[in-house]
Amino acid sequence: MRNSTLCYIEKDGKYLMLHRTKKADDINEGKWIGVGGKIEEKESPNECVVREVMEETGLKLTGYKYRGIVTFASDTWDTEYMHLFTATEFLGEVNEDVCDEGELKWIPKDDLDKLNLWEGDKVFLKLLQEKEDFFSVKLRYEGEKLVESVVY
Repeated sequence: MRNSTLCYIEKDGKYLMLHRTKKADDINEGKWIGVGGKIEEKESPNECVVREVMEETGLKLTGYKYRGIVTFASDTWDTEYMHLFTATEFLGEVNEDVCDEGELKWIPKDDLDKLNLWEGDKVFLKLLQEKEDFFSVKLRYEGEKLVESVVY
């Protein structure tokens, strides 16, 4: 079972989004997602999100919140637990040169639905806006099609 993190960094009503265009054999190729990655051995989700944000953006998180856990189930890839974070406090400026996975861009939250997102991402992005407390959601895919979404 795989564990990963994803962080939506917010500034001025915008999220920092990553357009996945550079990585070979990328399951997220062509999609826009938040910033994050795989949790390494002996690493907590909190340690992972801070490390991944620094590696992919050059930003040092100073204020972030653990918002939820997303369970991805699929007929084509292994089950994954994704630990979801939001951040509003950070040091530094976005450094495009450090990101080897795609293009980083600040996108107004109202424009996210215009991007090429996974259908399941739309579910938890909505929950981030509607819920203040911790949530859990299960997303089940058949290929790239979302066939089930359950919020707990």
